[in-house]
Formats: sequence, structure tokens, C-alpha cells
Amino acid sequence: MIARRTTSPRHATHYWEAGPEGGPLLIFVHGWPQIGLMWRAQMEAFASQGWHCIAPDMRGYGGSSIPIAPEAYALQEVVDDMVELHDYLGAHPALWVGHDLGSPVVGALAAHHPTRSRGVVFASVPYSPQAFALSSLLPLVDRRFYPPDQYPDGQWDYYRFYLTHFEQTVADFDADIPAALAAIYRSGDPSSVGKVSRTAVVTRNGGWFGSAHRAPTVTPDPALWPVADFDALVDAFRVTGFRPGNSWYLNDAANLAYAHAAPDGGRLCQPVLFLNGDFDGLCDINHNRVGEPMRHTCDDLSVISLPAGHWLPLERKAESIEAIRSWLRTKNL
Repeated sequence: MIARRTTSPRHATHYWEAGPEGGPLLIFVHGWPQIGLMWRAQMEAFASQGWHCIAPDMRGYGGSSIPIAPEAYALQEVVDDMVELHDYLGAHPALWVGHDLGSPVVGALAAHHPTRSRGVVFASVPYSPQAFALSSLLPLVDRRFYPPDQYPDGQWDYYRFYLTHFEQTVADFDADIPAALAAIYRSGDPSSVGKVSRTAVVTRNGGWFGSAHRAPTVTPDPALWPVADFDALVDAFRVTGFRPGNSWYLNDAANLAYAHAAPDGGRLCQPVLFLNGDFDGLCDINHNRVGEPMRHTCDDLSVISLPAGHWLPLERKAESIEAIRSWLRTKNL
């Protein structure tokens, strides 16, 4: 993998590249709180098969631009970054893979710029034609499991806490960056299925880390991040802190307006694969309703479930690679 950088008058993107430049284009888009290196295993696997693999650091992360204003992290701005990067790479229709908040990015790009996408893979966070916004997510909460009087925001309580206590969320994560990242990146727990998600009680607990206002000291899980890559992740966050990445959550109104402007109601005609984590208390589509909009607005949808939590591409590297390969063969992509 080679580190590269491209700059336009509006944005600079640092990205990782692997595979032959003349190969079909495969672009991996990370989410919170990540950098492009999270895709190392997938990039190396597909590059060895002749794909031209690209994994950018998204705006606010790693070596890419880090705007100050929260509105700079609206989804349309991020999609425009990817359009610029795609043009720089030659603009041939690409396969786009997104994880976590990278999923809304590749979904919006596929909806607004359909000719740029030959297929889309969403990992962990399903496609939402109405934007990844709190008001779009709340109607999908399973109220049999999250009664509104006890859990008004269901598993999305953490999202509400970001909106109401933004400065605290940043300060709590930034208090000990290595510990915060080690605590965030834990493998999924099968015993958590059917239980209230930790994300549903952040407000009740007074923040992600409660009254301590800092992450507990835990050992990083090398099964998720290779040691050198985790060190690079920590180094990147020592520079940026969590404020830019958390600012992605502050643009619901703009993101909803952008979604409503998509052609054909945001319907996706390209082949779509969703990689579902069986132990993902936030987004597992088999145990809550968050996948319903995706099922209704993707003309050619495949779903593969894996025994993983929310960090599926890191937890199940080999399995996610094989799932994508199998889907590519089936769809002749």
C-alpha cells in the first residue's frame, strides 16, 4: 500500500492505494472514528486480484483536510470530496464500499451520481434514502424492545447526546485518546443479542464513560487493528482529536435536504450488498427495523450476515473479503 495525496482548491485528500492503476476501481470509505488504513486487509486481498484499490482518509481524519466549521462536515461536502477524488482517479465507474458513516457517503454518491458507481457495498450501516439523520432513524426503533417512556431515542440515544452535549463528547474522548480508541474497538459479543445496546443509555450514564469523563484503560485488540496500524490511528487522532469526526453528526437538516434532492427518491438501481453484523446492537437488520428503507429502495439487494459486532470489516476480515468476492462473482462485476 502506498500513501498518496491529491489537492483541489476546496479540499485535500490523503489516501492509500494498492493494485494496478489500470485495474477496475474499488474505493473503500471509512466511518467514525477511523482512517483509510482500516481497509488494509481488504485492499491487499483485492489488489492481488487486479483491482485498483483506494482508501481515502475522509475529511476531518488522518492526513486529509480538517475544516473547523461544523457545517463543513455536511454529507454533500463529503460526497463532493469523493467526486473530486473519483475524477482525479479517472472517473471510471467504481465499486464503492462504505462502513459506518462511510455507508451514507457511498449511498448518497450512488443516488446523486449513479454513473460513478457500478455497485455499492454497505457494511454495518444500511442504506437510508432519507439520510442518516436522527429524525429518519427514530421511526425505525423497535418500541417493543425500547419503550418510548424509558428509551425515547432507542439505540440512537448516543446520537441525541452528541447533539445536546457536543463539547462533553469531544472532551471525554480527547481526555485519553489511546484509551478511547482501544475502548471503542472491541469485538462483538454474541451474548449481547436481545439486550439493550450500550448506545441506548449514554444520556442516562452521563456520557460514554460516565462520571469518569475519560475512557478506561484497556488493552487494544490486535485482532481488529494490527499493532502498527492502531498506532497510526492513535497518532492521527492525537493531531485531529475527536471534534472533526464527531462534527459529522451535527448536520441533520442539511443532510435531509440533500437526501430529498436525490433523483427518484434516492432509489438505487446498481447492485447493492449489505454486510450485516449479527451482534451489532445498533444496526443489525435481523433484530431491528433499521434495514426497512434499504429493502424498499434498492432494486438489486443482497444481504450477507456475519457473526460480528459493529466493526465488521475489522472483526471479520477474511469473511468480509469472501462475502464481497462471492457477490462480485454472482453479479458479474
